Amino acid sequence: MLRLENVTKQYGSRLQALHPISLEVPAGQVLALIGASGAGKSTLIRCINRLVEPTTGQIWLHQQEITRLPPKALRRVRRKIGMIFQEYALIERLTVMENVLSGQLGSVNFWQSWLRRFPPATITAAFELLERVGLPELVDRRADTLSGGQRQRVGIARALLQNPNLLLVDEPTASLDPKTARQIMRLITELAEERGLAVIINIHDVPLAQMFAQRIVGLKAGQIVYDGTPQGLTPNELTQIYGEEDWSHARDSESETKVAVDA
Repeated sequence: MLRLENVTKQYGSRLQALHPISLEVPAGQVLALIGASGAGKSTLIRCINRLVEPTTGQIWLHQQEITRLPPKALRRVRRKIGMIFQEYALIERLTVMENVLSGQLGSVNFWQSWLRRFPPATITAAFELLERVGLPELVDRRADTLSGGQRQRVGIARALLQNPNLLLVDEPTASLDPKTARQIMRLITELAEERGLAVIINIHDVPLAQMFAQRIVGLKAGQIVYDGTPQGLTPNELTQIYGEEDWSHARDSESETKVAVDA
């Protein structure tokens, strides 16, 4: 379980990127984080794994409070926090397999990482993950030859090779076509259920979030203004999160997409 208690982030003396944020994400739950650009979504995700240092508050992963951990202890905790990036963060000149295995660099010694020599069990696990994400035939393909959807699948396999307890996902569908975006979201939610992972997904596509997430948290100006089910995200709630707009068309689009998927 992930627990945040009154987490804030202040930049300088004027910009309050996050006001006190408190929430819990249990194992197995997929939470979609929505809100306008600048609402604090990416800042919140990066505070959780301390790529950005929170100004105040506490963050607990299971029974360990991680906001005060020194660097060495933080590196150990980060092994249990998988991260999937919007821009994939693959090493272009390396193969698919080498990129997936890079998810274990924090768990092997210097010479193993330098020589890219990984334990047989790790290599077997990487093959199994590539099979699970649908890329078994691309093991030896260079990353710079992959499509956007294939790159995202490699990123998912790399994150899961860490065997994490928590998965943080930053805009996984931003550069993908609608069909591929649905496939990626479906894959993430299926893997979360299979592995009992807590997942937080920063996403701009509200209908996609409603289709696949179990819970939605809406941020506005660094504050939680909605925390509930996808079904409870009414046009009034969307107005509170994003501002005035005719949100009835968003609901119609969501219904049409669900019918198409179910068909």
